[in-house]
This record gives sequence, structure tokens and C-alpha cells, in this order.
Amino acid sequence: MAVGPALWLGTLLLISLWGASAPASLLRRLGEHIRQLQESSILGLSLGPEAAALPKEGWLEQPLDPFNTSDRRSFLQRYWVNDQHWASRDGPVFLYLGGEGSLGPGSVMRGHPAALAPAWGALVIGLEHRFYGLSVPAGGLDRAQLRFLSSRHALADVVSARLALSRLLNVSSSSPWVCFGGSYAGSLAAWARLKFPHLIFAAVASSAPVRAVLDFSAYNEVVSRSLTSAAIGGSPECRTAASIAFTEVERRLRAGGAARAALRKELGACASLGRSEDRAELLGALQALVGGAVQYDGQAGTPLSVRQLCGLLQGRGNGSRPTPYRGLRQAVQVVIHRLGQRCLSFSRAETVAQLRVTEPQMPGVGDRQWLYQTCTEFGFYVTCEDPGCPFSQLPALPSQLELCEQVFGLSASSIAQAVAQTNSYYGGQSPGATQVLFVNGDADPWHVLSVTQALGSSVSALLIPGASHCMDMAPERSSDSPSLRLGRQSIFQQLQTWLRQAKESPDRGGV
Repeated sequence: MAVGPALWLGTLLLISLWGASAPASLLRRLGEHIRQLQESSILGLSLGPEAAALPKEGWLEQPLDPFNTSDRRSFLQRYWVNDQHWASRDGPVFLYLGGEGSLGPGSVMRGHPAALAPAWGALVIGLEHRFYGLSVPAGGLDRAQLRFLSSRHALADVVSARLALSRLLNVSSSSPWVCFGGSYAGSLAAWARLKFPHLIFAAVASSAPVRAVLDFSAYNEVVSRSLTSAAIGGSPECRTAASIAFTEVERRLRAGGAARAALRKELGACASLGRSEDRAELLGALQALVGGAVQYDGQAGTPLSVRQLCGLLQGRGNGSRPTPYRGLRQAVQVVIHRLGQRCLSFSRAETVAQLRVTEPQMPGVGDRQWLYQTCTEFGFYVTCEDPGCPFSQLPALPSQLELCEQVFGLSASSIAQAVAQTNSYYGGQSPGATQVLFVNGDADPWHVLSVTQALGSSVSALLIPGASHCMDMAPERSSDSPSLRLGRQSIFQQLQTWLRQAKESPDRGGV
């Protein structure tokens, strides 16, 4: 059955009212906000004469534990189908993989892979990730249940979905399947080709952080560098202003009393800031605000671009005497307003309490689930402990690792071991896959964990100057930079090469 546009848009609006549950999750809120706006724009275009072309929603019964055949428990996994451009049953299938959030109908309607489908008469399918969106198994999100949430489980779902949907949709056994994904889902796309080359013919992995890392200090190194980039509206003066603003925030926090109380109100902190851990939560949220402006720079729906943030920090267009702190305060108000939140940060105790809730919440965000995956597979804890980092050194890595202990009872040593195991299993930044195209933007902080240089003749890499996180996947806009347009052409040409090879190969499903 198809979900009604009005219902979907209403769900999006409800999701956007959620408050942030932890500093790092502000980045996820920004990404979700941008995705929601793009989805609503896409669906708005389909409420007229094209309403009949809305994608079909379906559900697959998947094993909860695909690695234990004696466990008969199952869950329903949501998928979307856009067959508008499907020319023949032996045409290619573009499989869009969902990541750590809800996957809506817009995923198979605009942007790639949908924009690439007409050229090859491709069938486009979107597969929502287990435990996210509406694909949450019955039984809640307690620790015992979350044992079945991992990238390996997700890849098993890809395999069974690939086989089941081939039958359900009458796809030819000779049809080449190409996986697409962005961010974590981009890693899944690459890993699907790596682990199952006989089923997945090729993959396009956008902004895919294939190397797990415990201490992700390189994130803020890229943010710092991007703030100085004139190509996206930054400058050395902007970076200096950001550093001055954070120094002033820390000065007022140390001062206590009236200065700290005023700062709490000005910067949208719901916690009293009397406890050091609550001050660290605020500083982490402010880092995420600046990092988010870089990570999602130039994308439709982003609350602040780098150019806009730098304008505020440097007081451009402000008649009163500008200060970087005042600019940061204005940036906070912009983001809070655009995200529909009442606060920028909460107390650490409230963060922990929210993350301990085991009942499934409103679909779309999945903070507890994603924290579990970072604790058991990936790390990705953003820090600023390098002396050259322009922000606060808080929150430090130990406090972020402590969250895994407080919420799931996982020790710091077990997290470090899990990160090492992930890299050992998938190969980190040398995954050994063939027929994978890694696409990244050099302004995106996550590109340092991806593949940015070709690995032999069969693994291509595309680094787009000035592009932010997953920007190549977004619907085309007239404001797109020449480098982004050229990057999309390169993706098209790579697909063209692969699909030509598929036609010449007797076995299109694999190598």
C-alpha cells in the first residue's frame, strides 16, 4: 500500500519538533531536518498531476537473527519501489540503502539514484535499515534486542531483500543490481559489494566513512580548515572569530554567577550549567552547530551555511558593535528556530535518561539505536583535544565513552576492541572491493574516513571540491557549483561503463 502524502508530511513535522538528546545528536538533527525538507519538497511536486507516480510502499518479513536458522523470530522491513522508469524486467535495479534514520518515499523519487534511472530504464528500490524508521522489530529496544542491530545484520537484510524482491517484482536473474547509499549507508553499499559480489554488481558509496575510529579528532580539523575556505564563504578571520567566541563562552562559564546565568539563556541551555558535565554538553552542542554548518554547507534546508555563519561571527551587516560571541549567540537562535527546538543542549542526566528509554520513539531519529552502533562497531566520537582546534576541548573522549557505559553497560576497552574488529572485518580504507565508486566532498569532515583515491583499476574515487556531506546525492539545483555538476557527470559516466560491461557479461549479478 502507498502512504498518503498528507500523512507523511505530518509525520515529518512532528519529528522536527524533537529536542536534541546529546551534543553529537545535533548533527543528526540537522541531517534529519535537511532530509525532511527535501522530502516534503519532493512530495509537494507530486501532489498534482504526478500523484499517481508516487512510489509503492511494501514490507518484507525478515529474520530477526539471520545467522541462527533455529531462531524463527522475524520483523517487517519497509521498502519503497519506483517503477516509473523501469523499461524491461532485465533492466538494472538501483537499490538505495537506508541508514541510521527513517527512509521515506522521496529516497526513490529525486536525487540519485532516482535521477539516474531514466537513462537506463532502471527499477529503483529503497530499503529501510532494520531498527530505524518503521522497521523496528516488536519487543522494544532493550539491550537483548539490540544484539540484532549491526552492519552485518543490515547486510544480511540486503541479501534476503535482493532475493525476495527479485521474485516479488519479477526481476530477471540477469539484471545487474547496483547499491547506492550515503554516509553510513554509503559504507553499507560498498560493503554489500565487498561481501556479496555475486549478488551486487556495483556500488556508489557517497560520503562513506568506511574506517571506524574511536577518537575522531580529524573531524574538527576539517571543520577548522573549511572555515578558512574562501570557496565556501570562509576566511582565516572567520576561523579566528570562531575561536574567540568559544574562548568567551568558556570564560563566562568559569565566571559563574550572573555571567553564567545570562549565557545559559543566550545560548539555549536547558540545564543549569552548575555541573561540569552539563557545561560540557553545551560546549559539545556548540561545536556540533559549527560542525553542522560545514558538514551540510550549501544544501537545501540547512539552517546555516558557512558563509552565513562567518557573517554572524564577524558581524557583517550588524549595525551594533560586533563581537564573535554575539554572532555565535545569533547562530544558536537561528538553528534552534529552524529545528523547532526549545533548547540547544540539555543536562547530561536528561541525555542519559532519554537514551535509556527502550520503547520505540517517533520514527526518524533513532538516537538510542545509533549510539548502540557507535558503541559496538564504529566509535566516531568527535573530539577537540588537539591544541590547534579552535573550539573547546570539552567534551573530552572519556565522557563520550562513558555514555556507552551509562546507557548500555559497555566498557571503554570493549568499544576500542569493537572498532578494531570492524576495520579488520571490512578492511577500513582499503576494503578490497571491486566496482565501487567512492564519492566525497573535500569540505565534508567525514571524507577523511572514506576512500578519496582510486584503489587500482576497479575501485574509483571522486573528491568534489567545495562539496559537503552527501551533496552529490541531493536533487539538482540551479545554484549547484560547476565542480558538483562535473562530479555528477562523472558518476553517470562510471555507471555507464559498468552497465555496458553488464550487458556484455553473461552473469550480470556479480563479477
